[in-house]
Amino acid sequence: MAESLLEADSLSDFAAREITLLDVAKKVHVTGDGPGVIVMTEMPGISPHVARFARWVRDAGFTVYMPSLFGRDGAVPSAEEAAGVFRHACVSAEFRAFGAGGSSPVTKWLRALARLAHEECGGPGVGAIGMCFTGNFALTMMLEPSMLAPVVSQPSLPLDDPGGLEISPEELEAVAERLKREELTVLAYRFEGDSFCRAERFAAYEKALGDRFVPRVLPDAAANPGPKPPFFEQFVTTPHSVVTVHLIDEAGQPTLAARDEILAFFKERLLG
Repeated sequence: MAESLLEADSLSDFAAREITLLDVAKKVHVTGDGPGVIVMTEMPGISPHVARFARWVRDAGFTVYMPSLFGRDGAVPSAEEAAGVFRHACVSAEFRAFGAGGSSPVTKWLRALARLAHEECGGPGVGAIGMCFTGNFALTMMLEPSMLAPVVSQPSLPLDDPGGLEISPEELEAVAERLKREELTVLAYRFEGDSFCRAERFAAYEKALGDRFVPRVLPDAAANPGPKPPFFEQFVTTPHSVVTVHLIDEAGQPTLAARDEILAFFKERLLG
């Protein structure tokens, strides 16, 4: 565990498991007890900030599954190294970084992880949160029946279309129909001035999902202005990461209220 969020985190309080699903093996960091919640990392990997959020989910009464999708787990990489992780992910066959109307192939593996988490942890189902590069994944994972509590935080893909959605029209229609049929909702978060997740994207979600989509737009002034990891200092020049880097861990802060709303959402759906 990192003493500082700007120092590497050993993740020693997580069990590092090698999980093979659909003939693909990935490392997944697991901790806690209770229904499963899948925490998907933002760029450039499982940082101390992401791990802190995962611990908050664990301490709220859940088993956290945090898959390693890119980058060095627990690291605070230099801006140059982090930019390399970003470039590699953009051309990886697992992700669809450009072009709207299609889901990243890795979401099939993540849906299988949701099934496994439900089998292992029991309860009514599982929750998931995606952030930034993985932001939309929790919505696509609603194609898995065990997924009950999706959170979409600053969804940044596709990078080349501010109003585009990283999901196929057929899958989006299936998700919208399920949300309506089962009276489920999707929580979504962004900062007002976020250059990676703009208002056009939330408008597209609202058009597709109606009142099943519950958006939260935070003022830029609510973002933590403090010291940030090198990747954010150099490349993320607007408020962006609602529950990680730009969260202010103080009572009364909008970002802390967002975190608490997410935890309450998981509790309502998964603990009843």
